Amino acid sequence: MDKGLHFAICVVTTVLLLRESSQAGEENDPEVLAAPKCGGAAEGLPTLTVTTILEDPYVMVRGAELEGYCMDLLGALAGMLRFQYRVKVVGDGQYGAVAAGGNWTGMIGEILRREADIAVAPLTVTSAREEVVSFTTPFLQTGIGILLRKDTASQDMSFFHFLSPFSKETWTALLFAYLLTCFCLFLVARLSPSEWSEPKNEENHFTFLNSLWFGAGALALQGATPRPQALSVRVIAVVWWLFTLALLAAYIANFTALLSSGSEQLPIQTFEDLVKQRNLEFGTLEGSSTFYFFKNSKNPIHQMIYEYMEKRREHVLVKTYQEAVQRVMDSNYAFIGESISQDLAAARHCNLIRAPEVIGARGFGIATTQASPWTKPLSIAVLKLREAGDLDYLRNKWWESSCLRQSQDRWGPLEPPALGGLFLTLGIGLTLGILAALAELSSSSRRVAAHAKKSCCSVFTEEICTRLRIKAPARQSQETSGKANA
Repeated sequence: MDKGLHFAICVVTTVLLLRESSQAGEENDPEVLAAPKCGGAAEGLPTLTVTTILEDPYVMVRGAELEGYCMDLLGALAGMLRFQYRVKVVGDGQYGAVAAGGNWTGMIGEILRREADIAVAPLTVTSAREEVVSFTTPFLQTGIGILLRKDTASQDMSFFHFLSPFSKETWTALLFAYLLTCFCLFLVARLSPSEWSEPKNEENHFTFLNSLWFGAGALALQGATPRPQALSVRVIAVVWWLFTLALLAAYIANFTALLSSGSEQLPIQTFEDLVKQRNLEFGTLEGSSTFYFFKNSKNPIHQMIYEYMEKRREHVLVKTYQEAVQRVMDSNYAFIGESISQDLAAARHCNLIRAPEVIGARGFGIATTQASPWTKPLSIAVLKLREAGDLDYLRNKWWESSCLRQSQDRWGPLEPPALGGLFLTLGIGLTLGILAALAELSSSSRRVAAHAKKSCCSVFTEEICTRLRIKAPARQSQETSGKANA
């Protein structure tokens, strides 16, 4: 009995080792990548054959496995509805369109020929496809956009592009701040005794023109004469230097970002712009729903796009999405396709950008046979995944950008509120400078009044009038002349 049990254990162990060795050999065999893949391990569950198409990030090959957004979605659906699945990549590499003989190609054709039970892929729900197969509730919403390369899409910069880092309001505020600061320099230099001790006999170096020159020198980070002597003038000069230093740093940073971005410089904003230009060829995937959208559209612009692609179909229509992206990067070519896929391309390739306009709102759904009992359960499961936030999680997971792009929306012209603290600091500095100048003049006036035995207020007023070249009040002049006659 013990020998029989020992023999049975040895046989089972040998079979398991041989099975694991066989499976390991299959995983290392590259031909298995195109073969169906099993999912689920529970016995007695129904097994569905799933057709899909290789497209980043929906379905991708990683070693001996398939992964991507659709694979994660399929796994979640299988867990909710309790089924096993076998994944196969579509044989002809097509999504599904009517061929010349009236037969359907791609994943739609495989479902109609019962070669697959469902299609889980970025398959657009269209009326033509809905007539021959059934679709679940869309698991992704998308539209039709234009994918461009930045250097081919950018137009020449305007002659005054150097003004772009700041808005018009900001430039106006900066001009006002400059003139106000220069006027305060001129005023404080005239009021301060330390800068101008003998106004009747000396010449003040801080004339208004010299004050303008001093302020402009600070804007260029250059020293300019005259050099301030009084504390009040130095306070204003230091605050103005700090203001210009922060201002130039903001200008340089924003100007650099504008030069490296340029979405505002796109001359191709809409499909009408694409038709009018002559520098770029444009096309879409051959046999895709996008191609038939333009074919069936009654919009004149869309008809012009379809006629262009039909006449040059050998040159402008591409076979795969990867070929389209590569062609956009390598040549003067604009790709018309699903906007959600173009967003991914723009996130992965920093030199690509999607034009703002998106047309033909549509969705990606799971295709089944028309009489399939799985259509409604799959639709309900998709809705549950959406309500639970799982679809948003998958969207963020597989569309994560690996390119840190600085877009025009993020680096737009700086508005005055963005520099509000800087202007406030400048205003406080100007106020302190004026108050310091008045304090210096008041202290000097008290000494003069004590020495001449005059009223401090009269001396202070006389000093201000003399320094500002203002005619002294008549009463004060009479008092002065009366004292002189006495």
